[in-house]
Amino acid sequence: MGRSRRTIPEELLLLALDPTTGTTAQPQSLDLGLAGAQLVELALAGRIAPDGDRIAVVLPRPTGDPTLDSALELLRRRGSPVRAVHWIGGPRLGLRQTYLTHLERCGMVHAVAGQMCGVLPTTRYQATDTAISREIRNRLDSAIRTGVPPDPRTAALAALAHAVGLGKHLYPGNEGRSSRSRLRDLIRHDPMGGLVAHAVMDVQNGVAAQPRRAPAPGRQAGTGAAAEPAAGVPAQPSRRGSMARVGAR
Repeated sequence: MGRSRRTIPEELLLLALDPTTGTTAQPQSLDLGLAGAQLVELALAGRIAPDGDRIAVVLPRPTGDPTLDSALELLRRRGSPVRAVHWIGGPRLGLRQTYLTHLERCGMVHAVAGQMCGVLPTTRYQATDTAISREIRNRLDSAIRTGVPPDPRTAALAALAHAVGLGKHLYPGNEGRSSRSRLRDLIRHDPMGGLVAHAVMDVQNGVAAQPRRAPAPGRQAGTGAAAEPAAGVPAQPSRRGSMARVGAR
């Protein structure tokens, strides 16, 4: 994979960076989105493919991107297709920081040291080339404004931006409601992006998406555990379901 093209995880993170404060919007859901964005990027590179609501490795050859290749190797080690919700909901400690460090190394952001409450050390990240962020944003704006089906990368980016809640960051207030609605609608233009985006939202909603158990002997089908939803159809969250934890840094 050539490094002249920014990856979807990098673009999603740049979209989430606030140019004024240097903080990232929706940090907890963004961690889930970055894990999902890796899946989309690997799919676009021909390394993985959807298999119903699961992800299957179809070409284990490295892409040349260390972070993506680490994810690809983890998927390969599973030995069988893995459910998208299980992959995205798994631990991803330090993933956001890994990408921030990468963007800093590439010169797209720079770290600004500071303090919280005058005591705790903090690091914020400012974009060094706002033209890059504008170009990414303009692609989304164009897709929203024109209604022309976007390319797969832009469609997947839009789906993930909606899934992690960046709509209110990108198109705030009542005046941005129609844009947020159209951003959500772009999810239908890329099957892989849609699968991953729905998985991100399911994890946030605490949907377990476990396979249906066989009915106990003598029990009528439908009176035991709930049936597993069809691929692409969000399941109903369990009353006691808890959202998978993902490390923020």
